[in-house]
Amino acid sequence: MSAIELATKTGSPFNDLNAYNQSLKTGYRLLPFKFIRLDDKRMVLTNEVGEFLVIEQDYLRAIVNKSIEAGSQLYNNLKSKHFLIDDDSSIALELLAMKSRTKMQQISNFTGLHIFVVSLRCDHSCPYCQVSRQSEDKLAFDMSNDTAIKCLEFTFRSPSPSIKIEFQGGEPLLNFDLIKFIVIEAEKKNEVHNKDLEFVIATNLALLTDEILSFCLEHRIYLSTSLDGPEDLHVANRPRPGADSYQRVIQGINRARAILGPDKVSALMTTTAASLTRAKNIVDEYLLQGFNSIFLRPLSPYGFAVKTKWYQSYDIQNWLKFYFEGLDYIINLNKQGYFFVEQYAAIILNKMFSPQGTGYVDLQSPAGLGISAILFNYNAEVYASDEARMLAEMGDKTFCLGNINQHTYEQIMLSEALLNPIEQSIVESVPGCNDCGFQPYCGSDPIYHHATQKDSIGHKALSGFCKKNMAIMRRLICLMEDDPQAKQILLNWAKP
Repeated sequence: MSAIELATKTGSPFNDLNAYNQSLKTGYRLLPFKFIRLDDKRMVLTNEVGEFLVIEQDYLRAIVNKSIEAGSQLYNNLKSKHFLIDDDSSIALELLAMKSRTKMQQISNFTGLHIFVVSLRCDHSCPYCQVSRQSEDKLAFDMSNDTAIKCLEFTFRSPSPSIKIEFQGGEPLLNFDLIKFIVIEAEKKNEVHNKDLEFVIATNLALLTDEILSFCLEHRIYLSTSLDGPEDLHVANRPRPGADSYQRVIQGINRARAILGPDKVSALMTTTAASLTRAKNIVDEYLLQGFNSIFLRPLSPYGFAVKTKWYQSYDIQNWLKFYFEGLDYIINLNKQGYFFVEQYAAIILNKMFSPQGTGYVDLQSPAGLGISAILFNYNAEVYASDEARMLAEMGDKTFCLGNINQHTYEQIMLSEALLNPIEQSIVESVPGCNDCGFQPYCGSDPIYHHATQKDSIGHKALSGFCKKNMAIMRRLICLMEDDPQAKQILLNWAKP
């Protein structure tokens, strides 16, 4: 709820003459803010740029009615965090404007991430896969050289000074010749455009060879892989012929680190029903393999994850129980001297404390569809995001922006399939988001809501996306308020 809405309901300066007269005497003016309940006794106030303050709920009415004593601790806290201004702090408006510009600056530098789906073929048969993969022998599901060239021409039209090209599948290493072709052609183009150019291959590492590693070393290519936990869990989640997916990924991680360097290999996990009771085991596996962070992420409602009904195998409350068990365990590890980060919490914390905006598509306003990331499918179709492509593989092409062989850069970037969801994802105007106290830290995710509610805006009271983020944000703020040691740990995670 916003302060103005509460004011209208509580005899505030806006509709009560006595309160209005009192406001003239106070000599200060409230700036726009929102609030939300933290727990039974406390509220969180947030302003337009994400500054927050936790107060006892009894103080909220006094704040809105402007009956706070000047010079009190609460008054000074509100003033220092730009919730109010007085005759001595008029510069606060200029500071707020500057902070707003800084947080929104990245929008003018779109699009940074360009995803090339070089093949849908895959050697794994993961039942939770969010992509409708194809068997290894179906070459018709590979991207062609001609399509790749047109995708590169589109990529270098981006105004962003930094370009990341990410290769996805299926298993992209099954079409490694095309990856080499794209990398070499991109580097040639960059001699003219002079972008900060980076390459990533999202791979299961099962097909990694010395030739591939040598090329990655020469061209400074990063590798991103999947590691779902200990061997029995990983093999169950990610089956392949020979039941050796765990051995192959661990061998691949170690070989890649030895040749490319320890910072060139990252891993992601996906939570299945079998993972829910094993948060500590999964974190321990990441520690055992030498990682200093983990991204605890739920299943997404796309692709085989829906067709095989794995997505329906647990609800968001089950996942939150798993997540908080993992988060608490990670914080305790840090208290014992082991630096280890939960990456989703770190993304939210950076939104809370960093002057910059986030590059994480799901927590942007407007959503990062197309303007933060864009995807070129193997068949030349262009999608607003990776999730949009996954949805299309299920037969829903709502977020298909066009075809790289048939449409120009302008036609794709100005298509209604892109502009409509962007407009509908500006949280400052989205019903259920516009008055939420966590709004400065959140996003809207139109593709998730379209997939789960058949509406890009969605009913936020029924949204798993909202339930997840609100619960995590509450927990993070409670930890920082109630546990000084945890607060220092979390603030360290927020450092860029």
